[in-house]
Amino acid sequence: MTAAPRGDRSGVVIIGSVSADLTTFSQRLPAGGETILGDRFTLFLGGKGANQAVAAGLAGATTSFVGCVGDDLFHELVVDSLSAAGVDLTHLRTVPGPTGIAHIRVDASAQNDIVVVQLANARLSVEQIDAALDALAPTTGILLTQLETPSALTAHITSRGRELGFTVILDPAPATALPAEVWADVDIVTPNETEASVISGIEVTDAASAERAGRWFLEQGVGAAVVTLAAQGSSVVTTDGASFVPPMRVEAVDTTAAGDAYAGYLGAALADGASLADAVRLATAAGALTVTKPGASPSLPRRADVDAFLAARTPS
Repeated sequence: MTAAPRGDRSGVVIIGSVSADLTTFSQRLPAGGETILGDRFTLFLGGKGANQAVAAGLAGATTSFVGCVGDDLFHELVVDSLSAAGVDLTHLRTVPGPTGIAHIRVDASAQNDIVVVQLANARLSVEQIDAALDALAPTTGILLTQLETPSALTAHITSRGRELGFTVILDPAPATALPAEVWADVDIVTPNETEASVISGIEVTDAASAERAGRWFLEQGVGAAVVTLAAQGSSVVTTDGASFVPPMRVEAVDTTAAGDAYAGYLGAALADGASLADAVRLATAAGALTVTKPGASPSLPRRADVDAFLAARTPS
């Protein structure tokens, strides 16, 4: 697995979901059947695909997004927010009906739970994907995708990406079983500890168990596995061996979109020619900065801020 060289196929394309994120903040999450009073409410662009596109755009990559948005009152929110991050929307399709929705609840410890309703995202089609990838292949080397779009499309996205010579990065969230043939078309998989546990069957709690789960992914045919452990760092497993990237300590406010910042910055760094180790370090910094602010897309950091954050933590 190699990254696309800068100045050749240096673009990033994200195929995935887009949603309007309705987020409530409260001191704690309600128990089953309980009603509590919250502290705040926000409405922003969200969806794992859109968030990763914003992150890649803010990281400085030439970024394109492939997905579907409804023609409802959230359409303008989606288009304006993606455009503000410099994301090309040539392959964002407007479909009749409502935009995807994510209902997010965040407690005082910055933990969250999320309910996603696909809506317009379910309209993504093979034809739309093929048209976009064919058009972007000459200038784009990195393909990011996730599992919030119809699962039947995942195998097509990864196999078509492999056929056209993209470096295929799969963020397997929300975690679900995938056909065996999908893994052979994935260059890099980026599960968090929960997703790695669910998919591999190996309980991931620390660096050692993350490495074992990473090796499971390689045994399925994946080129490299980057297993993230939130505040514990990341385990990077390749055919050359395993390494551990330590966390960057911050005070967490809201963990929503931290994984999306990580994936978007990882893809952007690889598109710029960075090694996987360097890309993971940049992604770690982006993810850390993201949790210091509330919301999904509004918390995604700009490249200058990530570089400054990294510089402050690098010995002179």
